[in-house]
Amino acid sequence: MTGTITDSDAPGTPKSPSGGSAIYFDGKSNQRRAVTLHFADRLEIRDGETSLAAWAYADIRRADGPSGMLRLSALTAPALARLEIRDAAVAADLVSRCATLDENTPGRRGVAAIVGWSLAATVSIIAVVLFGVPLAADRLAPLVPEAFERRLGEAAESQVKTIFDAKVCDNAAGQKAFVKLMTAIRESAGMDTSVQSSVLSSSVPNAFALPGGRVYMFNGLLAKAENADEIAGVLAHELGHHKHRDNMRGLIRDGGTAFLVGLLFGDITGSSALIFASKTLVTSSHSREAEQDADGFSIDVMHRLGRPTKPMGELLVRVTGKGGKGLSIISSHPMSEDRLARMTREDRPASKPPLLTSEEWRALKSICDSDGKI
Repeated sequence: MTGTITDSDAPGTPKSPSGGSAIYFDGKSNQRRAVTLHFADRLEIRDGETSLAAWAYADIRRADGPSGMLRLSALTAPALARLEIRDAAVAADLVSRCATLDENTPGRRGVAAIVGWSLAATVSIIAVVLFGVPLAADRLAPLVPEAFERRLGEAAESQVKTIFDAKVCDNAAGQKAFVKLMTAIRESAGMDTSVQSSVLSSSVPNAFALPGGRVYMFNGLLAKAENADEIAGVLAHELGHHKHRDNMRGLIRDGGTAFLVGLLFGDITGSSALIFASKTLVTSSHSREAEQDADGFSIDVMHRLGRPTKPMGELLVRVTGKGGKGLSIISSHPMSEDRLARMTREDRPASKPPLLTSEEWRALKSICDSDGKI
């Protein structure tokens, strides 16, 4: 028996457009609809016999979606309209018809754009760190009230003693000699009695100034010194940092830098800024220009005291070795031998008596010994 040929099977009759099932959100409500897709001259989205939307293939764009799902939107559809296809064959068929599927996708950026903007942001932050922050520090440091700076110094003092496990050396004879030396330097530098200074018991060969006029020297540096002129030059150098407010400037610079770096790496709490700020207060690491200015201040003070400037440079080289580095005054950007060369050039023969007698110098050297012996 021969079969009956229907109209749809007749030769030359066009086949129905291909398609498949999907989930549709019209962008106007949160209703989730199971729909049928028909691939004709446009993508037709139907609910039974009802046409819900028709998207031109050129307008269809890929939207972000989970793995295993093709999520689409359309330029001419409402902004929140979405089509979700989980059938891999249907998705592949539709993708083959959409030549501009990943072009100028609304609401998302290509990898290249994201990388480009990220690089631009990074370069901007680096530029601010290198140029903007130092400039701001130079402008802001002189505006910080001295009372606030003194409170910073008080807070940093306890950190110093904790970090280095140091206590103030108070041997009576040594303390008397230190006060005499520091008073002579302070008066020659034109500073009042608000400047506070102490020797701390630590083997680290270091000296530094904290905000608010607090100058400290570790016994480790004193132990390496051979005469009072060496120590006087170092203390005058630290007073120079105080005079120029380099510590406040460095705190603003390093704290601001740390905050920006924290933003770059996602530290929005600013914890890295606090760490950098503490480091600045304790180590007193300054710029090359600041160190050169402090050296110049020390040289001027030693000239007014009628004492040579070369001994300070000799102490730096003795502590670090040629080309070596240490902390604070020792770790400054100018190399120790360069600084020795400058202090040698500007050295003058002693025109006034020694700052300390031989007995006072021995007492100062033993300031951290409870029995007063070296």
